[in-house]
Amino acid sequence: MTMLEIRGLNTYYGESHILRDVDLRVRAGEMVCLIGRNGVGKTTLLKSLIGLLKPRSGEIVFEGQGMERQPPHRRARSGIGYVPQGREIIPQLTVEENLMLGMEALPGGLARNRRIDPFIYELFPILQEFLSRKGGDLSGGQQQQLAIARALLGQPKLLLLDEPTEGIQPNIVQDIEAAVQRIIAEKGIGVLLVEQHLHFVRQADRYYAMQRGGIVASGSTSELSQQVVDRFLSV
Repeated sequence: MTMLEIRGLNTYYGESHILRDVDLRVRAGEMVCLIGRNGVGKTTLLKSLIGLLKPRSGEIVFEGQGMERQPPHRRARSGIGYVPQGREIIPQLTVEENLMLGMEALPGGLARNRRIDPFIYELFPILQEFLSRKGGDLSGGQQQQLAIARALLGQPKLLLLDEPTEGIQPNIVQDIEAAVQRIIAEKGIGVLLVEQHLHFVRQADRYYAMQRGGIVASGSTSELSQQVVDRFLSV
């Protein structure tokens, strides 16, 4: 079943035309990877999906409902989770307080939801150990784990991940890859991943390649050729 369908999406920064007639779809329980060199519009696409940017034209259909006019918090409560590039952890809040913020996406928000799902600690054990530590005192890799965990506490059906392995030490990259595979397998969450790390890219079911704001190639990652890798991956 198609969970997310994007049709003819066009997004601008001022008068600069960034996304150009983008078509893309993600099925339930599927990981789709969006690849392309820096500056081609990948982050713009994710921000358009979560509502931080307003497309000028096109459709965003999530579980059969049009999302184009919905504000970000409505999209989050509909089941779209977002982990931005740079993580955006609140440095002066503790790990526990950062995690709690993720539950604002649940019905009733924090007023009705205060319990952190133990599954989060199964995915990222270090977070339970560091609950009282300030978010700003964590390493980059630990902050990325925290950002993913925070998004998962909103119980998303679709998770948008923007460069989750960027600048992170290799052992934590492996932990993040394993966690994403587990949430797909055990929770049935769909994932739209922006990524440059080839090993992670190849774990996706399908890929879309972007160039100059448009989708120029797509297919199964099992058929991802070295020519496509050389053309669209920066590293």
